[in-house]
Amino acid sequence: MRLLTTLLFSLVFVFSLSAQKKAKDVLASIEAKQDKYAAIAMEIWNNPELGYLEENSSKLLQTTLADAGFRIKTGIADIPTAFTAEFGSGYPVIAILGEFDALPGVSQKAIPHREAVVEGGSGQACGHHLFGTASTAASIAVKDWLTATGTKGTIRFYGTPAEEGGAGKVYISRAGALDDVDAVLHWHPSSRNGAGATSTLANKSAKFRFYGEASHAAASPERGRSALDAVESMNYMVNMLREHVPMETRIHYVITHGGEAPNVVPAFAEAFYYVRNPDVANVKTIFEKVVKAAEGAALGTNTEMKYEVIHGLYNVLPNETLARIMHKNLELVGGVEYSEEDKVFANEILKTYPNVKVSLESANQIAPFVVREKGTGGSTDVGDVSWLVPTAGMGAATWVPGTSAHTWQAVAAGGTQIGVKGMMVAAKTITLTAMDIFNDPDVTKKAKEELLKRRGSDFVYEALIGDRNPPLDYRKK
Repeated sequence: MRLLTTLLFSLVFVFSLSAQKKAKDVLASIEAKQDKYAAIAMEIWNNPELGYLEENSSKLLQTTLADAGFRIKTGIADIPTAFTAEFGSGYPVIAILGEFDALPGVSQKAIPHREAVVEGGSGQACGHHLFGTASTAASIAVKDWLTATGTKGTIRFYGTPAEEGGAGKVYISRAGALDDVDAVLHWHPSSRNGAGATSTLANKSAKFRFYGEASHAAASPERGRSALDAVESMNYMVNMLREHVPMETRIHYVITHGGEAPNVVPAFAEAFYYVRNPDVANVKTIFEKVVKAAEGAALGTNTEMKYEVIHGLYNVLPNETLARIMHKNLELVGGVEYSEEDKVFANEILKTYPNVKVSLESANQIAPFVVREKGTGGSTDVGDVSWLVPTAGMGAATWVPGTSAHTWQAVAAGGTQIGVKGMMVAAKTITLTAMDIFNDPDVTKKAKEELLKRRGSDFVYEALIGDRNPPLDYRKK
């Protein structure tokens, strides 16, 4: 009996060492390609493209994956820049998401002080150049591992455009493009490293357009019907509404068109609204109240109102089963180690945050694992994906600690080795996580059971965007 126990222990030990060796080999293969992936990321960073207009970025990632042996399918969900890249066959099917769109008005050089490349131009202020590239790198590494080990299954990269306000993944989800997927992995640039089972805010947006009658504002104002009055009335009523919504609610708006000249009664005006809440059901209810405010504003100003839903996102549904695996692998990979050059750059960035107290050492640390059911902060179209397929995500320190997304500081760091190093942390972590899922058939089963329990037996997916087509021109001027 003692001999049998010793033998079993030895086999387990040998298997463990073998698994560790394989993991080290895979990580080494990714590390060896860092310069290649850095060049891809910087090409996207140097040529930022807005949502649904990411032709060059999408083609670059497609070419990279095709050259690595992936089968490419374009035009997913009738979106020209959306694509899948697939390798292998059978189950499980593991998906890795990749984004690549930029943001308007945040052009910035890779230097620690404010200086645009092009004034008013676009920039990678959310680090999606790193996002898409790291996910590409992970997909290729997993493919190489599947080939080398003879492991069965399918790895599939999803090129997902227009995360920033365009809800690309929502249209992909609605089209059924994820129906055969067993697990989804993703990540996002950040100022810290973490992989918890956490949620986000659900979100629905719309443009409210008011139509009145133009007239001379001084000579014959009585003949005019001001669309701007309608917008201002709507805004006033919505601001009063803030007192009567759940406290976690966030409502933001801008006036996108308010008229042409002070001496002309505006015949057209437009306001763009976001409604956010941790619960998608609450978002639906609050959004209808905002619509009522718009209707009331039109009635009170004798104007006409039409609104267009621009995007709608579910809150992310956490999956602890997958998240714990990802967290374990993130701890194995470790954080971002700054060079002396990195530290000089980072300290200059920190000077632009006089009231933020952070340590550069946090970039090399891994945040503790947490489960957070109620979302805070922002929103993402990964939310819709997570209600359909078990999903896990992580953040990697691609920005200087203390940096907020959508800032020039994020753009600047994303164009340096700081961004590249964080990108590689993500690529390695996602690769190891996919390998673990492929190696353990019970993982996808447990993750699916958790998904079904969290979303409830009566869940029916209804996209917040309704039946509208993708707004392929929403970033065009």
